[in-house]
Amino acid sequence: MSKVIKILGTGCPKCQSMTGVVSEVVSENNIEATIEKVEDIMEIMKYNVMTTPALVIDDVITIKGRVPSKDEVLNLLN
Repeated sequence: MSKVIKILGTGCPKCQSMTGVVSEVVSENNIEATIEKVEDIMEIMKYNVMTTPALVIDDVITIKGRVPSKDEVLNLLN
């Protein structure tokens, strides 16, 4: 079953780093997932997130305000 991953962030360096880490984990581990970048501040506010970047997996906020390690992302996706 394909996961829906959203990266909430306005395009800051940390947000870009998180996108890179998540993309690498998904491709390196052949995980079926859709990665969506959410940069619209109104859309981000709907998640009630004040610190970006935030990682949302299947509509659950898993990480906010920091860039996770690859292992951490892999654990969240498994």
